[in-house]
Amino acid sequence: MKVFTTAPPSVRFDPRSYLDRIAETARWHERSGISGMLIYTDNSLIDPWTVAQATLERTERFVPLIAVQPLYMHPMAAARKVSSLGILYGRRVALNMVTGGFVRDLAQLGDQTEHDMRYDRLTEYTSIMMALLRGETATFGGTYYHVEGLGLSPALHPGLIPELFLSGASEACVAAAATLGATRLSYTRPLNQFPPGPAGSGPLGLRLGVVTRPDRRAAWDAARARFPADRRGQLAHSMARATSDSVWHRDISKVADTLDDAGTDPYWVFPLKNYKTFCPYLVGSYGDVARYVQGYADLGYGTLILDEPESRDDLAHTVRALQMSGQLQPALT
Repeated sequence: MKVFTTAPPSVRFDPRSYLDRIAETARWHERSGISGMLIYTDNSLIDPWTVAQATLERTERFVPLIAVQPLYMHPMAAARKVSSLGILYGRRVALNMVTGGFVRDLAQLGDQTEHDMRYDRLTEYTSIMMALLRGETATFGGTYYHVEGLGLSPALHPGLIPELFLSGASEACVAAAATLGATRLSYTRPLNQFPPGPAGSGPLGLRLGVVTRPDRRAAWDAARARFPADRRGQLAHSMARATSDSVWHRDISKVADTLDDAGTDPYWVFPLKNYKTFCPYLVGSYGDVARYVQGYADLGYGTLILDEPESRDDLAHTVRALQMSGQLQPALT
C-alpha cells in the first residue's frame, strides 16, 4: 500500500506557528516511511499550493498530495503550478481532484452546478490540465471549458507527471475516475459489510484514522480519551450531513447509524458522529489494526490516507501496526 497522512488544518493553529507545525508533521512522517501528505482545500483554509511548497522545501522525498478545486483556478493555472514546483524543486507532487461537498462553500463561490455535473466539469478540467502537463498543445471544446492551441512552457519533465486521485463514492465519481485513470479515494465500510471479491474496479484508496497500542485495552483507553462525547459536535455533524450533497458523507453517516460504540470491533465511527473527524477509525492492538488493514488490501485498496495523528508518539504506534500488516516498509535512511 502507498500510505499518506493528512496535513493539520490551518484553522486550528495560530498563523505564526502553522508553518512550523507543517514542517514538523512532514518530517515526522517522512522519517517513518510515509509517502506524503494530503493537503486539503476549502474556503477557510490556507492555499494548499503554498503549503505544498513549504513541504517540499523542508523534506527530501515527501510527496504533497494537493487538493485541487476547479472553482479556484483555470486548468492552465493549475498546470503551471505543478510545472513550476517540478522545475524549481525537481520533485513530484500528486493531485487530489475534488468537486466540493458542502453546498454552503459552493454557494459562497456562486456555483449552483448539480452534483453529477460537477464531476463532468472536473473531468474536462483535469483532461486539459494533464494534456498541458504531458507537453501537448491543447484544443478542447466542452460544456465548461474551451481552449484553443494552448501550451505550457516551460515543459514538465515526464518523470514528474503527477499521480491523480479523485475523492468520492457516487456513480459519477466512479465514471470520472475511470475516464481519468485516477485512484478513487473514499471512506470505507467495516470489513464484514463487504461482499466477497474486489471492493470495486480501478485503483482504489481509503481514508482512515488509527489509534493503536501494543495492548487492545490501552488502545481503546487512548481513543476514548482523545475523542470524548461532544453534544455540540453531534449537532454539528447532523447539520453538516443535512447540508452536504456528498454521497460518501451520506453513506458513511448511514454506516455510523448502524453501529454501536462499544469497542467490540476495530472499526469505530464515534469520532465522526461527534464531528471530530470526517473518516472512520481503526482502534485496537497492533495485531488488530494490522489484520484489518490487510483485509482492506485484500479487497483491492492500494492507497491509504491516514487521518492526522495526535502526536509523534501516536504516529510511532500507527507505523508499528502498518509495518506488522506488511503494508508499510521501514523508512530509507
